Amino acid sequence: MPLKNIKVLELAGLAPAPFCGMILADFGASVIRVDKTGVLQRDVLGNGKRSIALNLKSEKGAEIFKKLSDNSDVVIDPFRKGVMEKLKLGPQDLTKSNDKLIYARLTGYGQQGPYSNMAGHDINYLALSVNFAADFGGGGLICALGIIMALYERTQSQRGQIIDASMVEGTAYVGSWLFRSQKMPGLWGNPRGKNILDTGTHFYDTYETEDGKYMAIGALEPQFYAVLLEKLGLTEDYLPQFNNFEENRKKLSDIFKTKTQNEWNRIFDGTDACVTPVLSLNDAANHMHNKSLKTFSMDENEITIPNPSPRLSRTPGSTKAINHSNPEAGEHSRDILFEYGFNAKEVDDFIKSKVVQQIIKKSKL
Repeated sequence: MPLKNIKVLELAGLAPAPFCGMILADFGASVIRVDKTGVLQRDVLGNGKRSIALNLKSEKGAEIFKKLSDNSDVVIDPFRKGVMEKLKLGPQDLTKSNDKLIYARLTGYGQQGPYSNMAGHDINYLALSVNFAADFGGGGLICALGIIMALYERTQSQRGQIIDASMVEGTAYVGSWLFRSQKMPGLWGNPRGKNILDTGTHFYDTYETEDGKYMAIGALEPQFYAVLLEKLGLTEDYLPQFNNFEENRKKLSDIFKTKTQNEWNRIFDGTDACVTPVLSLNDAANHMHNKSLKTFSMDENEITIPNPSPRLSRTPGSTKAINHSNPEAGEHSRDILFEYGFNAKEVDDFIKSKVVQQIIKKSKL
């Protein structure tokens, strides 16, 4: 595993930070989720992680986190600007005693600028950056990339650094092609929904089938459009590629409603027509292509989950959902504290004073 022996502290948060931590865990890092005491944490991306529940607002809780940080490689901070500084656990505080620490700040708007103190969600970050998948693509994934780059650079400099991962900036960066292609002839320039790649044409859109499912068409190039026409038994005169978009969309809508999704699959599978089924979450795992690649697996609760990507030839990732399910808040507190050098009396005192929370997970009988 490429990240074997890398220790990560993930401060519990919502979607993007847990996704970032999950990526690191899937590729071998030891990830400890730092939960709040007395809070039920619902983290569906906790596979492969352990949990310690700390009261960071208490002096003892902050001291414990500091000691954990001193013996870790990465901290993932999902809170708004200034939250960890108020606790005296910000990057400037932690790197004084561990200058190799990679401190990753993952926020919606970053650490600077007029929006940096504002709350927001995926839809808000998308609105500012004009792209897709802000929380996960522009957030968790970009943050994980920054951590990997910082870890590699550390092998040369022997020093850590602070990562400022803004979901707005990350999503804009993921959308680099969109921004850089603005002057490509014919692609853009029309109102939203009226351009070639945003469903403005009949040959780049989705169509409902007889059984209420959908097929996606992406026959952009003329040679692929020709195959589409051939498989539909149509001519360029009847369905010209670059004319009568709305009229042609209506024609295709009527045609695709004459067959079920499976019937259309039999017609288009294996061809260059660029026509594929739009799959539900359940159907995606059972599709022949995904099954052949083992794209998905089943966790202990019989929930379909994607396997780690990309595939590495010597040190591939491995999802731990089957052998190590999502931890409850504080499930591993005692073990983690022992592992980081605290003695039995200290641990008992922490739990008794509620600086640390240790829960006993009920066994499944």
